[in-house]
Amino acid sequence: MKINYCFLTLFTLSFFISSAQNKKNYKVNTIAFYNVENLFDFEDDPITFDDDRTPTGKDHWTEEIYNAKLKNMAKVIAEIGSDVTGTSPAIIGVCETENRRVLEDLVNQEPLLQKDYGIIQFDSPDRRGIDVALLYQKKLFTPTNYKAHELLIYDNNDATKRIYTRDQLLVSGMLDGEKIHVIVNHWPSRSGGEARSRPKRIKAAKLNKRIIDSLFTEDPYAKIITMGDLNDDPTSPSVKEVLKTKTDRDKLKPKELYNPMEEMFKKGLGTLAWRDSWNIFDQTIVSTELMKKDYSSYRFYKAGIYNKSYLANSKGQYKGYPYRSFGNGAFTGGYSDHFPVFVYLIKEVPSK
Repeated sequence: MKINYCFLTLFTLSFFISSAQNKKNYKVNTIAFYNVENLFDFEDDPITFDDDRTPTGKDHWTEEIYNAKLKNMAKVIAEIGSDVTGTSPAIIGVCETENRRVLEDLVNQEPLLQKDYGIIQFDSPDRRGIDVALLYQKKLFTPTNYKAHELLIYDNNDATKRIYTRDQLLVSGMLDGEKIHVIVNHWPSRSGGEARSRPKRIKAAKLNKRIIDSLFTEDPYAKIITMGDLNDDPTSPSVKEVLKTKTDRDKLKPKELYNPMEEMFKKGLGTLAWRDSWNIFDQTIVSTELMKKDYSSYRFYKAGIYNKSYLANSKGQYKGYPYRSFGNGAFTGGYSDHFPVFVYLIKEVPSK
């Protein structure tokens, strides 16, 4: 279905796409994910390792810098998908946030304040104190259930040597009256090398698969989006072998997962860069039910990487890389070392 964009703003703040071929209207919502790169406040938390992000710490993280970082993050979030929907994401998962306070400060920034975002967040056991969270426009999405699923990993399988990392956040709710499930992830990093750290991400993938399978047990037609910074690419074993993601939507079977990011990865696109190589660690993966071509209810239309020019370095050795917010021991004025990702969900609405 070829779609030409033409927008009509209604009093409900819903937005429609008009198809020149079929004369049909489609309501559109954006679901996004953003690694906001160490969004810490400027105060010391005595129970986490956040000392660097304080005024007297190594990064000299002051209230002024914190406010500049918030302003930058709010600008990006407000713009994701807005060229199509006319508004910021209905739902956005975030990671590398220190606590609820930074999220409250974020959604109260001028570009987001009028959107009236709700927050779902749990403090994770991560040693640095960084969490995953979900923000949602209250007028578009109503949470009904949510839970933080603990990821248990042990060094050399020794139960006395737990490796503390981020939880996986499951949020279920009603998007414009339709049930949808969103899982927000931030899997263990590649510290120590990809191969050496791979078992940790395999563990994370297995937990993610258990959460997804439990949703399918309750409802084989569940609409599920699992998204986040997986610290693995779409072709990595954690994604291809554990989650068993597919790339051909026409061959999807019930209770399977489609990964639109794999095709982008094979084309050389990325959400972060390292040593002149691009990775897509930030992914949005959707269940079979969202891939059906019956648009009487919300379905997947398109996925993308939000990589506007201002989010990338404009010159120098790292030209084209994400314009990160911190480097060489100082705040750069930039944004994040990751580009955000998103999907559009659309459904047909009656013509008047």
